[in-house]
Amino acid sequence: MTLSITPETKIGVLLDTYPQLEEVLVKLAPPFAKLRNPILRKTVARVTSLRQAALVGGVDLAELINTLRKAVGEESTTSSGIEEKPLSGDRPAWFDANRITATLDARPLIKEGEQPLGVVMRRLNEIPEDKIFELITPFIPAPLIDKARKKGFDVWYLEEDKDLFKSYFYFPKSKE
Repeated sequence: MTLSITPETKIGVLLDTYPQLEEVLVKLAPPFAKLRNPILRKTVARVTSLRQAALVGGVDLAELINTLRKAVGEESTTSSGIEEKPLSGDRPAWFDANRITATLDARPLIKEGEQPLGVVMRRLNEIPEDKIFELITPFIPAPLIDKARKKGFDVWYLEEDKDLFKSYFYFPKSKE
């Protein structure tokens, strides 16, 4: 079976098709070593695209795609053919630290090899309108951010340190 490697390719599908690419991913970015954890492999890898993984791993998306393509004998693409999609920008108007009603430091969970997606999604469902949920992680939680945005949350994150990211999930007031 062949698979076209694109920014939207899911890591799980990629590794099911080309298991030898696990080592290539780990060499590109050490955080990808977490993919060796069977729980994360069955959960996170199934929903995480290469675009999201590049962001989490701090790897240039074009470099990631082209390195993987080369490893399986596919033709490279120009970096102009791979559009970067930023997840966050300047501090949004809705952000006010006084609106934070709940915080979860997911670093201990992640360190133990657990996937905090279910916990975070449950917590997000409990956030009242016009309030903010703060999530602390050792990397940008790109798949979770995408999922929250699809549920109607506004999201903004900032990098406080190399391994400390704070993501803010805002549930806007309903428009009547």
